[in-house]
Amino acid sequence: MSDLYLSRIRNWFLSSPPAEWAIRGLRETLIGALKQGPIPRHVAFVMDGNRRYARSHKIETIEGHHLGFEALARVLEICYKCGVEVVTVYAFSIENFNRPKYEVDGLMQLAKVKLEQLIQHGELLERYGASVRVLGERDLLSDDVLEVIDRAVSTTKNNKKCILNICFPYTSREEMTTAIRSTVEEYSKSSAPKRTPFSQTRITQKIMSKQGDRSGKMESDNTSLGQDPTHTPPGSDDNEDSMSSTTTLYPDSPGRTSKDGSNHVTIYPNVENITTETIDKHLYTADCPPLDMFVRTSGVERLSDFMLWQCHQDTQMFFLKCFWPEFDLWHFLPVLLEWQWRQKKKAMEEGPRQRVKTA
Repeated sequence: MSDLYLSRIRNWFLSSPPAEWAIRGLRETLIGALKQGPIPRHVAFVMDGNRRYARSHKIETIEGHHLGFEALARVLEICYKCGVEVVTVYAFSIENFNRPKYEVDGLMQLAKVKLEQLIQHGELLERYGASVRVLGERDLLSDDVLEVIDRAVSTTKNNKKCILNICFPYTSREEMTTAIRSTVEEYSKSSAPKRTPFSQTRITQKIMSKQGDRSGKMESDNTSLGQDPTHTPPGSDDNEDSMSSTTTLYPDSPGRTSKDGSNHVTIYPNVENITTETIDKHLYTADCPPLDMFVRTSGVERLSDFMLWQCHQDTQMFFLKCFWPEFDLWHFLPVLLEWQWRQKKKAMEEGPRQRVKTA
């Protein structure tokens, strides 16, 4: 008997009313126990293994992706019940456009169908107050897909408790490029010019102009009278004070004068103030908490251009051997328990250090 039939028999048994009642009670008990410890605020998932799951079960590739979306619904409910604030999923990479056209078209159609279902039957998101955000390069998507995305985002925009980030289509390098480009644009814009006739630049211009005209005039007058060029004739200060504001300026003199005679000083932000926090503010995940947990299924141990900037020294990474359509509470439970254990171990290690500092 093939694995597909065994899987169907297993699913039929687990969907029977007695089994559902027992499993539901056990799930609630386990989730309640998990909530007694620390819970990650931000979890990211690489939903990998849909195609290999389909091949191993001898079903169509698009059916494997369909089962992957069903697994996402299960995982979201577990996360939101536990208290996770933000879930970010890698739904479609920009590199996936290199796959066969029929598969790309099928994924786009599947995304439309699932988002439509989310709009029409969004009980899960409404129950936990989760809003949908689609992160990525919108320019690569067709108009019909963008229309469904915009409706899904608009429908859930008033939900403020939790966030579901769907990266579609996305790569981390493109996100960082966009963030750097936005930062450059921000620091290339000057602040509002200050219009004042008595600005520091205007005063500098006047002094430089007077000094230039005075030195030339004194040299010519002293030469004709046979006097020392360094001798200053009396009353010269009075003449300087009466000089017109239209005195010729040096070509390299600073500042810029408008038609009404007032001076405009252009001020740009100091690039030395650009920090990692500056880049953070321009990322797709700008208003999300730091990434606490990174989970990837299918046994592949790489990031695949996902959340490269957001992964930091405190991000715990877990690479599981199961395929994404198989992922459920029984796979996620050991991950959460290990994350809690690591957090407890970290707190115990930092405790003595803090006591030493205070002493």
